[in-house]
Amino acid sequence: MKIDLRAVSLSAALCLVGGVASAAECIAPANPGGGWDFTCRQIGKILYDIGQVDKPVQVTNMAGGGGGLAYTHVVSERADDADLIVAASQATATRLAQNAYAGMTADQVRFVGAIGADPGVIVVGADSELNSLGDLMDAMKNNPGSVSFAGGSAAGGFDHLKVLMLAKEHGIDDIRSIKYIGVDGGADAITQTVGGFTTGMTGDMSEIVGFLQSGEVKALAVLTEERVPGFDDIPTAKEQGFDVVAVNWRGLYVPKNISDEDFEAWGAKLQAVADSAEWKEAMAANGLAPFTKVGGDFQSWVDGVIADTVTLSKEIGVIQ
Repeated sequence: MKIDLRAVSLSAALCLVGGVASAAECIAPANPGGGWDFTCRQIGKILYDIGQVDKPVQVTNMAGGGGGLAYTHVVSERADDADLIVAASQATATRLAQNAYAGMTADQVRFVGAIGADPGVIVVGADSELNSLGDLMDAMKNNPGSVSFAGGSAAGGFDHLKVLMLAKEHGIDDIRSIKYIGVDGGADAITQTVGGFTTGMTGDMSEIVGFLQSGEVKALAVLTEERVPGFDDIPTAKEQGFDVVAVNWRGLYVPKNISDEDFEAWGAKLQAVADSAEWKEAMAANGLAPFTKVGGDFQSWVDGVIADTVTLSKEIGVIQ
């Protein structure tokens, strides 16, 4: 059989355009539905719609171990696959920090970007005498036993860590004294606060919107860099003097051993999605706030988040 070398060369050249091959796959480390599946399907669709890839992105659901099964699969079997992206979130970073993936470590992949986030919030009941984050933190510092929080994650999980980060920022050293009740999801957590069983609730913006609109709670702070569009009356923790950003970001990681060129190419493609009208519409429809970090900037930020989570987790005894 005669092979046309010119055709082969042309095909190879076309595959290299843009730095990342177009036949991409996105692994959602969970069953259909939920945040990781949303990340893969929405980002994958928009990548194709805006011409960043020339074939639809294949979505593979790989549930197990809270993301651990997919993580192990990528590290063990796909470490140099430049066509692979994997959905991730703050839960991924927290579990890696707390060694929940059976010895797997964060440096075994590369975090390539996040382009949206569910903002962390701190709320109290509508009739609470506490009217600012400073009021709440002062009360906690002066009498730790008088203040309690409910959150939708278990003790040591992300909702719990939001409070601990604020406490540390306020100079509260004995963070083990902070009362935290982990319940089954944000709705149950906010019910605890509305019912007067806890002083406040720590959770995500999407969990409190209905309660804000009905006037059952007041939000003392949103844990973002800037105020959240549509909720402009809620001040950030930063503008109240607490240098804490805690958002449940929506993003991606890629295999560790892909080239720097492929890593940067994925970052550029993700930036293109973030800048698109299609993604802005998807965020508005799903209650996400702008949060864009890509490439090396995002990797450095995740490294810092994981280091802080390790420190806090050791202080409260989640890990040794």
